[in-house]
Amino acid sequence: MPLRVDHEERRRQIAEAVLRIAETQGLQQASMRAVAAEAGVSLRLVQYYFQTKDALLLDALARLSGRLDARVRQSIASAEAPPTPRTIVTAVLTNILPTDTESRRIARTYAAFYSLALSEPQFAEGYRTPDTLESFMARQIRTALEAGDVPADVNPEVKAAGLLAMTNGLVSSVLGGQRTAEAALTILTSHLDELWATTHQA
Repeated sequence: MPLRVDHEERRRQIAEAVLRIAETQGLQQASMRAVAAEAGVSLRLVQYYFQTKDALLLDALARLSGRLDARVRQSIASAEAPPTPRTIVTAVLTNILPTDTESRRIARTYAAFYSLALSEPQFAEGYRTPDTLESFMARQIRTALEAGDVPADVNPEVKAAGLLAMTNGLVSSVLGGQRTAEAALTILTSHLDELWATTHQA
């Protein structure tokens, strides 16, 4: 009886090897041959599932995004029900910060993908997604604005862009050792408290 192959499991195994290389060595080292060695499979098998290196990297990036998304969803579910815009924004941004072993691993791996996107324009095109995290955050802030929970003069798009830029800067400073994760979290919380300062007047 022929052996049944779980193709999705094979793809996952190969993509996970990419993520390990990205975290520990950087993606400049992630040749198809290096990925095959890390995954413990043949080069031919890697090429069977991923015809190009870009296809392999984008698949791995999507799986990395899935990890972050799962962390965010878990944070939202454990915070309160039903979730509010602030709950969602807080969950997104605090999970981007490298505050524990897993989030530090995710942050280092994202940094490797970002570094590659800067140096390889053809990959940068695939790195961009139509519905970005920035637009998702802006929608949450707009919902809070319409409910009167943030100041009326807030521009949701500008605020979302600013919060994400600040958070990414905090990530770099934590990974680079300029500040602790606790200090970064304090800074982020302060900005969120300022945004969600009560606007309801008696």
